[in-house]
Amino acid sequence: LEDLQDTFDFCFKVHYLPGKAQSCPPRDDPQYAQQAQALQAKLQILDRQRREVLAQMQQLLGRSETLQDFLQQELGAWRERQQRACLGATVDTHLRLLETWFTELGQGLFQLLQLLRALGDLRQKVTYERDPLKAETPLLEQRLRELLIYLLQRAFVVEQQPSMPNACKRPLVLRTASKFSVRARLLICLHDRNHRMEAKIHIDRSGPLGFRKFNILTSNSKTLLAGDSPQDGLICDFQYLTLKEQKDSRSGKGSKGAGEGPLVVTEELHLITFTLAYAYCGLELELETSTLPFVIISNNNQLSSAWASILWFNMLSTDPKASGTPPWPCAAPHCPRPCCSPPRLPLPWSWCPDQQFFSTPPPAPWPRLAEVLSWQFESVAERGLSREHLLMLAEKLFGKA
Repeated sequence: LEDLQDTFDFCFKVHYLPGKAQSCPPRDDPQYAQQAQALQAKLQILDRQRREVLAQMQQLLGRSETLQDFLQQELGAWRERQQRACLGATVDTHLRLLETWFTELGQGLFQLLQLLRALGDLRQKVTYERDPLKAETPLLEQRLRELLIYLLQRAFVVEQQPSMPNACKRPLVLRTASKFSVRARLLICLHDRNHRMEAKIHIDRSGPLGFRKFNILTSNSKTLLAGDSPQDGLICDFQYLTLKEQKDSRSGKGSKGAGEGPLVVTEELHLITFTLAYAYCGLELELETSTLPFVIISNNNQLSSAWASILWFNMLSTDPKASGTPPWPCAAPHCPRPCCSPPRLPLPWSWCPDQQFFSTPPPAPWPRLAEVLSWQFESVAERGLSREHLLMLAEKLFGKA
């Protein structure tokens, strides 16, 4: 297209543009009419080629949207698997394949963005009446930027949920003054090495009123770096963090007394949010992602109650747009009772954990609770509960059927 445009531009300036070239014949010369017809034919070919390029761009953007929808479903399934893994389920939570898919699609979209900018440069050199580049290029670039922003926002994920070392395979329960770690990953491995991408963490940016307030000690910002090898991707790994409760001037001790808040401390759900200043190929935006809700305790005798809260939330937390839908269909291999739970919809991108979940906690159907109890045993004893085990527990809770 660029070569075709340069040829047309040269012929126009040399043979047709009045006053610009000595070889330009008078307008009443038959040769002038022939050259005008030849230039008009070149212009028609140029116009047709420009329209074909734009049509191919439209087609590629349509395919990219299809791929993006596919990645949305795959990432939603991964988030669900990660939520199950936090409860002890044996599932695959590796991100290598998703990272490859996200990077390939992101790379293709950025290449299209560079191509659109090149088309804009061509339009600056040669344009004409009803030029398709003038009318369609801005709309295509806007659509492409929206696709890139949407993809990048979803490519920033929490790879490792908050957990303390030696937590007996119980993440999402943190203790004040004890070290914990959390890690986020950008699944699109494309970054400008001349731009410093800084990731920051915040706790309870918009937390519910009445909950305890905490500060994150040690550094709350890191530069997003590539791993030791290109396969490691772009990660921001926060280790050796600690939490300190903010002092309450009214109580003088900083610890919430019994009955002072809307919930007991083991039912307060807290969130850590990551923000990342991203820049690549002239596109700059702030990315954000949040952890699953976690509970903060001050001593070990609160651990069992805190873990019960984590189990209950992750068993029953639902999509706000699909009220009453359970987090996943029951798949207990030895479930003693029939399960009538409807199948779960994929987690939407707008899904936001409800930190006020325990203000009105929903009941747990036994089939789902049985499945999670079996995961708990399997995570620590490498063996789940049998049908007889679950039947005994059900009889203890509900009596004989």
